[in-house]
Amino acid sequence: MNVFDRNINFDALFKFSQITRSTQEHLKRVYASLAVCMMVAAAGSYVHVVTRLLQGGLLSALGSLAMMMWLATTPHSSETERKRLAILAGFAFLTGKLMTRLSGPRIIVTAFMGTSVIFICFTLSALYAQRRSYLFLGGTLMSGLSLLLFMSLLNVFLGSVMLFKAHMYLGLLVMCGFVLFDTQLIIEKAEHGDKDYVWHCVDLFLDFITIFRKLMVILAMNDKKKKDRK
Repeated sequence: MNVFDRNINFDALFKFSQITRSTQEHLKRVYASLAVCMMVAAAGSYVHVVTRLLQGGLLSALGSLAMMMWLATTPHSSETERKRLAILAGFAFLTGKLMTRLSGPRIIVTAFMGTSVIFICFTLSALYAQRRSYLFLGGTLMSGLSLLLFMSLLNVFLGSVMLFKAHMYLGLLVMCGFVLFDTQLIIEKAEHGDKDYVWHCVDLFLDFITIFRKLMVILAMNDKKKKDRK
């Protein structure tokens, strides 16, 4: 029997029997909003790298924080949906502008591609896995964040390059875990009636951006090391 003659049901790849139809529709809104956030963030990066307009790093950081707080304090409803999406777009734009301050265009593109692959793989793992199977990671991940904070404070006094590198790699691992955790947490929230897809998008967007930033710093360090050897 020729294996190539078999019909492959690609639709089955996108069926999540453990997730209700309502939650699947909610996830579509979350990931559609996330895709828009990526495009807006890319526009922010373009403004910074190519046009060199609006270069105020501190102002962008404060603006991004203000946008997120504004979004968090704006209640989710059909009347405020457009307003919250506009705030989300502003937050994504300013965040994208901040990220490109860390490196050059080549490393930015490489880091974005790498982050996309990591994010997609861990997202699919969370979606196809049994419901709530990764929620146990919550305590471990919070402990990891506490450890990262301690390492950062310690390195303020030590100034160790090795400790900084360990912080970056450990942080990357922790954030990959958060993609699994946050994805399944969003599913559970939606199953219990929380359909605030805009704020759920923020959770995943922050995961993506944090992975992107850490991967970009790692690539920049490795690139600098190669140049130093030459």
